[in-house]
Amino acid sequence: MSISDVFWNSSLEELKQGYVKDSEFFVCLLCGKRTENGIVYPDDGVYYDAEKYMRKHIESSHHSVFDYLIGLDKKLTGLTDHQNGLLRLFHQGKSDGEVQKELGIGSASTIRNHRFVLKEKERQSKVFLALMELLKDKDRHAPAIVNVHKTARMVDERYNVTSEEADKVLKKVFPNGTDANLFTFDLQEKHKLIVLREVAKRFSADRIYTEKEVNEILMTAYEDYAILRRYLIEYGFMDRENDGSRYWLKE
Repeated sequence: MSISDVFWNSSLEELKQGYVKDSEFFVCLLCGKRTENGIVYPDDGVYYDAEKYMRKHIESSHHSVFDYLIGLDKKLTGLTDHQNGLLRLFHQGKSDGEVQKELGIGSASTIRNHRFVLKEKERQSKVFLALMELLKDKDRHAPAIVNVHKTARMVDERYNVTSEEADKVLKKVFPNGTDANLFTFDLQEKHKLIVLREVAKRFSADRIYTEKEVNEILMTAYEDYAILRRYLIEYGFMDRENDGSRYWLKE
């Protein structure tokens, strides 16, 4: 299971803490880093158990779970740019007056109105989550939808793909198995996304790659490695330095 799948399948409490317990490991929901239960981890002269070290990792690598989540695409958070900015300032502990001055809008009472709208959104979200949980027990005909990878860009109907559809596409374009060569990449956009998700599995989340290394890996999937590389970046599966010197898998 990919880290994006683990992320979307986690509970609210797990999402808030930023990691899950998986068998003997603690897994970071934000990047996929794992620490093993029973192992002691040294850091700057201090020793931590696996869970405490995971918390330290989240703080040092991601600053906070809030900072990571607020940075997700607005199609995933459901927040407008304005709401995103307000939440960032509220999280910094700023008063309504300070927020008003920083944003240069309305008055302190205007900010209080925005707080009310956000609180209303929270109430609606709780009810919606409860409805969806209750629906799971009754809706026996709902197809299994493939989770959107959490670093996705331009989230739209292209991501409306069922698990059954994804399996059919992969069997067609990877006739010798998904570890072998890709038959064609001349596909409709939603099917390209299915292929890219699979190709991305050839990279490790904890590694930095040179462009040459990326090309060599992609050549094992398709002769036109450059187009795969471009699409992996474009759709948010991978990222790179502006000068192309370093590439890495986004999880």
